[in-house]
Amino acid sequence: MPLRRAHLLAAFALFMAFVIESWEQLALVYVSGDLGTAFGIGEGRIGWALSAVALGMIPGCLVWGPVSDRIGRRGVCLWSLAAYGVFALASGLSPSFTVLMVTRFLSGLALAGIYTVTFPYFLELLPSRLRGRAAVYLSIGWPVGVLLAVGATQLLGGLGWHVVALASGLAGVWVIAIRAWVPESPYWLAERGRHAEAAAVLRRLGADVPEGTVFASGGDDSGGQRRSGRTTDLFRGRLLRLTLLMLVVNFSFNWGYWGLQTWLPTLLQDKGLSMSASLGFVALSAVCMIPGYVSASLLTGRFGRRKVFLPYVALAALSGVAFAYADTLTEMYVANFALSFFCLGAWGVWNTWNGEFYPTSLRATGYAWATAAQLGATSLAPSVVGYLLGRATGYSSTILFIMAFLAVALLCAMPLPETEGKDLE
Repeated sequence: MPLRRAHLLAAFALFMAFVIESWEQLALVYVSGDLGTAFGIGEGRIGWALSAVALGMIPGCLVWGPVSDRIGRRGVCLWSLAAYGVFALASGLSPSFTVLMVTRFLSGLALAGIYTVTFPYFLELLPSRLRGRAAVYLSIGWPVGVLLAVGATQLLGGLGWHVVALASGLAGVWVIAIRAWVPESPYWLAERGRHAEAAAVLRRLGADVPEGTVFASGGDDSGGQRRSGRTTDLFRGRLLRLTLLMLVVNFSFNWGYWGLQTWLPTLLQDKGLSMSASLGFVALSAVCMIPGYVSASLLTGRFGRRKVFLPYVALAALSGVAFAYADTLTEMYVANFALSFFCLGAWGVWNTWNGEFYPTSLRATGYAWATAAQLGATSLAPSVVGYLLGRATGYSSTILFIMAFLAVALLCAMPLPETEGKDLE
């Protein structure tokens, strides 16, 4: 199957969905000072407010993933993003800290659907020979979201945190683009025995599929179908070891990234940078993520997932250690830019690799558990790091603690199977 205009439109629609996901998790980070002042709360409670979306996404992922394996990828994307827009608007109107926590939790519960499905969905629309490279490019939506969050902070932050939160709610209108440009997954349709619809989607994507084709992976048009979305199947037989390793890698890798990212402006201010200079530092770091993704995309298509992911994680950890012990501003910039390059390049490969481990009947369910593990780290890391900062643990010690989790991710990823060039089950 060649790469066609239909692939590019679907890629752009899902790319922007990933931008929205990045924006939501980071936008309030950069106006956290105003948020604390508005509600009269300290760093610990600010950390919980920043984590509320991730806390909502954990149960949300575990619900939406199996639902996607049962009702399809497209419906989950549309309903979850629309619901997120409503709750995000409500969070910007919160009159109290309690209401803010509830609405942000509900925003996360809704956003979890599209967050869980984006990568498995995109992988199932791509030709096998381009899957690795193209899916890594989708990850560039993350630094784009970071840059938009920083830009919104500079433009709207002076108006108050609630204006930034209200801007997040406008993302709900993107469901129109997804509905128009992204077809249902042909893998999922075939798995459910809907062969005629799967063939129609493949023709739309440029494949030459004869009329009456019956795909080997599914049931039949009369309704025969395999069981889908059974969470217990992830923890049985050959999948048990894979699932456990995958969960540890997701948790530890995300802790290593998120524990630093959430408090980076505060850590930089402790080193003497102003808030404005700290946000500029974050923005430049996000720019350095993009060539990291591009390099990883080119390399994973040639050398596979493992041979790119492992050295990138190792180099990210070494860059983090250099950042912890940097004495000058120049050393800080160089070390953190290297950390951004390698860490996010590794994330691009991991987002793809993560979606290739399981068969179609369990792909979204498996990815849901992977995402839940990531979000567990996202929820805990801001509060734990905030606690360490509140106890005056120290800049270098805090960063070294965060980087230790990258070493755990590296060790647990080593036994995972290579998937480059292989067809999805």
